[in-house]
Formats: sequence, structure tokens, C-alpha cells
Amino acid sequence: MLLPSPRLNRIILMAISAAALAPAQGIPSQPTERRTGRMLVESYKIDAEIDPKAQTIAANVQVKAIPTDDHQTTATFELNNALTLARVVDGDNQQIAVSRSQQEPATRLTFPTPLSKNQPVTLTFTYDGKLTGQEESPIYGIKLVSLQEASSFLLYPGRWFPVLDYAAGRFTADLKITVPDGYRVIASGTESEEKLAGKTVYKFQYAKPSFPGSIAIVQGEPQTVSTNGITTKLYFRAKKDMAQAYGEEIARALVFFTTLFGNPPKTNLTVIETEDSAPNGYSAPGILFFSPKAIGTTVAQNLVANQVSRQWWGNMVSAITRNHLWIDNGFARYSEVLYREQTDGAGAGETAMKDIYVEALTVDNPPLIQAARLEDYSPEFWAATAGKGAAVINMLRWVVGEDNFKTILGKIFEQFAWKSIHTEDVRKIAEAVSGQDLRAFFIQWIESTGAPEFRLEYTVFRTKTGFRIMGKVNQDLDTFRMPVDIKVETEGNPEEKRIDVVGTSSEFVIETFGKPKTITLDPQGKVLRFSDQMRVAVAIRKGEQLQEIGEFTDALKEYQKALEVARNSSLAHYRVGDLFFTQNNYQSAANELRQSLDGDLEPKWTEVWAHIRLGQIFDVTGQRDRAVNEYKLALRTKDNTYRALEEASKYIQKPYERKRINN
Repeated sequence: MLLPSPRLNRIILMAISAAALAPAQGIPSQPTERRTGRMLVESYKIDAEIDPKAQTIAANVQVKAIPTDDHQTTATFELNNALTLARVVDGDNQQIAVSRSQQEPATRLTFPTPLSKNQPVTLTFTYDGKLTGQEESPIYGIKLVSLQEASSFLLYPGRWFPVLDYAAGRFTADLKITVPDGYRVIASGTESEEKLAGKTVYKFQYAKPSFPGSIAIVQGEPQTVSTNGITTKLYFRAKKDMAQAYGEEIARALVFFTTLFGNPPKTNLTVIETEDSAPNGYSAPGILFFSPKAIGTTVAQNLVANQVSRQWWGNMVSAITRNHLWIDNGFARYSEVLYREQTDGAGAGETAMKDIYVEALTVDNPPLIQAARLEDYSPEFWAATAGKGAAVINMLRWVVGEDNFKTILGKIFEQFAWKSIHTEDVRKIAEAVSGQDLRAFFIQWIESTGAPEFRLEYTVFRTKTGFRIMGKVNQDLDTFRMPVDIKVETEGNPEEKRIDVVGTSSEFVIETFGKPKTITLDPQGKVLRFSDQMRVAVAIRKGEQLQEIGEFTDALKEYQKALEVARNSSLAHYRVGDLFFTQNNYQSAANELRQSLDGDLEPKWTEVWAHIRLGQIFDVTGQRDRAVNEYKLALRTKDNTYRALEEASKYIQKPYERKRINN
């Protein structure tokens, strides 16, 4: 989900939050130092009564935490601001001073006496409130909690219980959720239930340190799909007709990832349909949450692969801090590629990686090792931690070799199952398996920023036995070091050689028997790098991201950057035309769409959709005959990308009408 607020606003809000969290007390004559140190949550005991019809929750949550610093006097938990916190008490039932921010879900506790390092403390939070899904979300623009009569969900990122060390601090949990009769609670862990007068109490125990903090409250029976020895329960409402297909795809993905990563935390999963404003997908131990928009009318294979793989990446093994989230998100995104290779062949995986490389290059700062600086769920966050993270993993796979890569995957889960993992842990495992020194690789791609743009120079000489190529690879990153393949097409068999590109200039020599015809650097596109073609793709992707959040002026600038490099880019012209169409600037839109049709027609779908957009423009401007002609031209392409043919057929029958704009 895209975040409309600029980064500057976030900084201002953080400053306001800091002020709002300051204790409302006079300054003592002899001030004492207040130390905020890190605390680790070991376990939660959540006792909550939830009424979906009234959309209310009342909860007592006992937290067992361990201070990691001595003389700690404060700690900050995160709790959804829609919830009213009545009190917080310690293990002796002594009340603890609390201050809350109005801008962030931050709740700061001030302890009456300093805490001792490594000495467990027990804190009990008592709170209640309504969670209709219309409240301001802890992550702007994304619905993470929603209590509705038909179906409800409370996701861990929604901070519906007090969270410490979000997305990094692993914990065990005992849940006791009371709901009215007729409702069923879905949560992670060993389940039991107890009937009361007009109510049912569901209890769940999750004894492995993970993230078992997401629940659903449903009615009725699930659709059950059994295939490949796996049984999946799906609580689909609007998308009931998709349950069978999704159950089968989930089973296939589970079987495949089990061969790569080892046994999953739970074999039989439960799947919950959420709401359109919720994340496309979310994975909790044993549970998958899919939005109806993401479920769609055909199985979203990438969504299934990503979320199923997160049963391992994130739930079984997770980043030790948010600065290492490239491990969780990068491996989950790369799992999409691995699954595509399995189902559709190596070519499909290579195509998917090209898109991921484009995404990775849309963000340059900060380096991956500083991912905590990025807004959760923002385009920059996903481009870095998921996109660039997957790109790094793809390069690592190529550097260490296929067999070593698979061994590395197994070793990670063998050594870090139910634990937190650090980037250095990944490096050490990769080095131990491959026998290579990978420090330069990890420094370049995890701790540094930037990507190279290679320039190849070479001269061919005839020798007594054939030909000698003496060349040089130039690029701008002084600290860069990376192996790179060179392929030489000759009059006979092609020659391949791997060279080390070190610094800004690296020389090489290649001997061939046949006369060289062409020389290609990085022929398989393994290295994350810029080229003219890549700069065009990256500029268009940035423009798309900006257009989606309504930043039309900045989006247009990015599209124009692409056109400065490639004047005949159909995609760039189409995006400009689509942007003008959104702004009701129909003449400019039509001009750009015509140029799109006269361009390189890459990707192919730009042709069919340019005709449809032109048809819509003619309908809006009262030129029905011309509109119908464009729709017919769209049908002649026989390209149904994004259901284009269905759209064209619909508008042949009934003219397109622009949406009403309320100013």
C-alpha cells in the first residue's frame, strides 16, 4: 500500500510524538537520569472479550518481558490509538505511570524504580474500545483490524495488543478469546473451547517463539480442500467460488517449499478472506489472510507463493531487528521466483527477476542494513527489503552455485528454526557451505548503496593458435567488487569466462580459437546494474508509484526521464497518456496514446489498452463511432491482458462514462 504523506511529515510527527510522550510533571530540583533501554518480550497472556456485532473489545494482557539494560526506567510499547488504556500494573499490582502519543501508537511506561538487566518483569495492560476498521490505522491507509458482524480480523501489525520490538521481537502466547455464540475464533496454536451462557471461550496456546498475534472471528463452516495429503480450510465469503482453486495452489506451494526449507510450522493451513482495504496478504503461524481484491478471479500465484513461504520466512526464522528485514521479505519475494521456476520453467523465473531488479533499483537509500529507517508498508520499504533483498539473494545463488544455494537454505532453518537471525549469520552460513569469502559481496549489497553501470572496452588480436581479446570493464563505484560473466560468440563454439570486477576499472584477457563475433558482459543479467534499458524501466516504475498516490507532477517528470532515453517507448507514452486521461486532459492523452501505438509496443499489452483508452476518450467527448472503432481495434489484437478484451466488448455494447468528481 502506498503512503501519501511525505517523509518530512513523518519526521515532524516523530518530533511531535516525542513531545507528546514527555511526562506531564514539573522538573524536579535534583533530576535523575531516565534510561530507555531495550526490552525483550518472552510471552503474552491475552484475555479478551470481543463482540463483533457491537464492534467492541475489552482485554487484559499480561506481558512477561526482560530488560536488556541495567537501571532501565522507561519502556515504550505500541498499542492501537483507538483503544482506551485504563491502567498498567506490575507483578505486585503496583500501577505504572503511562503517557501516550496521539500521532503514533506509542505508549511509554515510566517505572517507579529502575529495572535490573536480565531480571524478568510482568506487566498487565487493561484496555477496551471499538475497532470498526474506520479508525486511523497504525500504518496509514491500510486496514489491519476490523470487527464486523459477518467476519472480523485483528492482525499483529494492527497493534490490537501491546507490541514491543515490532516485527522483530519473537514471543510465545496464550490466548483466551470470548465471543458470542455463533462465532468461531481462528488463531495460532493448540486450540480448546468452553461453552458459557450465550458465549464461547476459545483458548489457544502457542509455545514456539514466533508471531502468533493475529486472529479472525468467523461464522459458518469453512470450505475444505484436501489435495497432496494437505487439508486447507478456507473462510471465503465474496470469493467462495475461488476457494477450491486456492486450496489446491496452497497445497502445491507447501509441498514445494517443504522440499527446499524442511518441514513447515504447520502442514494444514487456514485461510481467511479479509477486506479490500486490508493488506493483499498476511501470514501468521498456521493462518493466511487474503484480501478479496488480491484473491481476484484467477489464482494469484505470486501471492500464494509469497505468503505460504512466510510460514518459514518470518514465522519460523525472522530478522533480529528491523534493519535485517531484507532476510524475511527478500526470501519471501524470492520464493515467488523459485515457485515460478518450479511451475512454469526457468524462463518464467528469469522474467520475474527482471521485474524485481527494476523494483530494486527504484530506491537507492538507505542501504539494506538500515531498513528500519523506512516507513513500514511504503513503496520504498518493499522495493528495498523485498525487491532488493530478492535481488541480492538471486546474485548470491549465482555466486555460490545451485547446489550450495539449496544447502544454504536448509542450513538456515537447521540452525535458526524458531530463532532470530542476523545478516552476519546468513553470510557465515553461505561462506561455510560455499568455501568462499563473501564479505565484499555482503558489504556491497547489504551495507552500501548504489548499483554499477558497466562500460566495456576491448581489442581483438590474432595469435598463432586463434584470437586474444584484451579488454577492460569500467564502472563508477570505487569500492565495488563482484564476479561477472563474459560471453564471446565466435565462428565456432561460444567461449565464457568469469572475471572479477574490482574498483572502477578491471582488465581481462580471453583466448578463443574461433574469430570473436560479439562480446557480451553479464549475458544472463545476473548483476543488479543500470543500463539505458534499465534506466527507462526504473523511471517508469517510479512514475507509476507516484501516480498511484496522486503525485501527478512528479510522476510526469519520471515518465519524461524515460522518454529522454527512449523516445519510442510505448510504455512510457502510454503511462503519460493514462496520467493525462486521469486528469481529464483528453487531447494530450490522445496524443500520447497515438505515440504509444507508433512506438516499440513493449510490453505487448500497451497496444490493446491504448485502443481502449482512446475509445473511452472518444466516448467522453461524444464521438461514439470513433470510440466503437477503437474498441474493435482492441478486440483484433486478441490480447486479453488485464481482461482487456472483456473491457472492450463491454464498451462496444454500452458507451464509457467518466466517473463523477465531487469537488
